[in-house]
Amino acid sequence: MQNVPVYVSALFILTTFIAVAIFYKASHKSASVLLTITTWLLLQSIISLTGFYTITKSLPPRFIFLLMPPLLAIIVLFATKNGQKFIDSLNPQFLTLLHVVRVPVELLLFSLFFYKTIPQLMTFDGRNFDVLSGLTAPAIYYLGYYKKHIGKKIILIWNMVCIALLFNIVLNAIFAAPFPFQLQAFDQPNIAILYFPFIWLPGCIVPLVLFSHFAVIRQLIMNKNNAEPVSFGFSS
Repeated sequence: MQNVPVYVSALFILTTFIAVAIFYKASHKSASVLLTITTWLLLQSIISLTGFYTITKSLPPRFIFLLMPPLLAIIVLFATKNGQKFIDSLNPQFLTLLHVVRVPVELLLFSLFFYKTIPQLMTFDGRNFDVLSGLTAPAIYYLGYYKKHIGKKIILIWNMVCIALLFNIVLNAIFAAPFPFQLQAFDQPNIAILYFPFIWLPGCIVPLVLFSHFAVIRQLIMNKNNAEPVSFGFSS
């Protein structure tokens, strides 16, 4: 986008790479995890640079090709035995630390609002309180996993509250985008997510954050964390 400074895009790319790196660590440095995510990022970068997602009046919206594959992947992981083994093998400490990236994401969203590419309601000055998840993640990691001063119940509640905060901003972002079903922010719609590199927010960062919450919740409820690497390709 021409009206967004290069440094904002560069910082967003860096934030995405940090999120991927932390998830890579959580997967015990699985090469297949890194290859899968990198390939997906590259594919979506190419598609977005063609302007494919800027055509927003089609039904169903072209954006579905960005959102559905990660969501389907999450469903498959939770619905299959080998997928569950992979989930249970993930390091919950790194999955918790991953949420720290939500702080720079929120700061960058405020920058995008300043440059008139997203509405104010998508920032912490509007209806977006997701920054609280990122700010509290280090405390949950330190008190819950390092010092073990808080129990699984508090960690479970924290994850559920953070999912609610995530759903809040995701729904607001979707209904603020210039799709046929847009409900709000008509004076300044959410257009940043239609362009590279910000396409990576709904296409990579949000799915990683959502999956990390669900994975930790499963581990806590099922009392499972094998701490042993399991192939992302389900060939353990």
